[in-house]
Formats: sequence, C-alpha cells, structure tokens
Amino acid sequence: MADSGADWRRHGVQVVPGDRLDPNTAQTPGMHREAAISAAMVGARQIWAGTVAIDPGARTGAHHHGSLESVIFVVAGRARMRWGERLEYVAEAGPGDFIYVPPFVPHQEINAEDDHTLRCVVVRSDQEPIVVNLDIPEVEADPQPVPWIDPHHPRP
Repeated sequence: MADSGADWRRHGVQVVPGDRLDPNTAQTPGMHREAAISAAMVGARQIWAGTVAIDPGARTGAHHHGSLESVIFVVAGRARMRWGERLEYVAEAGPGDFIYVPPFVPHQEINAEDDHTLRCVVVRSDQEPIVVNLDIPEVEADPQPVPWIDPHHPRP
C-alpha cells in the first residue's frame, strides 16, 4: 500500500466510551438522548449516532427529524412506535429489532413496558441532530396496527 501521507493515528478510527456520551443534543420531552458520533464528538460530517432512553411506561412528544432518515436499534425493552398525521398507526419492536423512520414522518416512541427502561441506539443520515417537536391536537385514540411484511421472504 502506498503511503498516503495521512496521519491515521490522529485522523483514523475513534472509540467513544459509553460513559462519555454528550447529553448536550436536541431533546424531545419524554426521552433522553446522548450523542456518540457527531461533528462535536468525532468530527463526523455525514452521520449522527447516539443513544436514547425512555423511562418505564413513558411516551415521548410527537416529533420528526426533518429531511433525515433515522434507524433505531432496540437494545433493551419494548418500543411501541406511533406515526402519522394523528399518530394513527402503531407497531412494536423488541431487543434486536431495527426501526426505520423516513424523513418528515411525525412519530412518537413509547416504552411499552412499565417495569424496564427502553434503551435504543439511534443513527441518522446527517451528523446534525435535527428534532422538530410537534403539537398534534387530535391524536388518534385507537391506532391501526401495521405489521411489517418482508419483501424478500414471502410467507408460505
């Protein structure tokens, strides 16, 4: 391999210890976010990643993340996701499950368990943690469950 002249020691891989995350990031009522990978933490330019914790039985305020795509990985607990103009759709995810949230989709995270903290890892398509908190006056009381249908493994 040719010597590129890059200082890989200072500008290479960075490990961010889990006990050194940055709580000074955009927040939504009902959850606590901490940044791990951001411009401020590691100089990231195209992605943002961090953690989120939601107390037992708690729910976040409705929000969206602008033009960003988001991926949520459930580490512990059970996530109930509501989304739509009136939060009229609902689905649940457990440990090991991934959740994809497209740009501008109004959504709300709910800890579906009353006795454990919901813990997730969040990754977004830009290092800027855009959070637009919403006031949805008429939230749907009886949301419609939406099962995921796997396009690559059809059911028999």
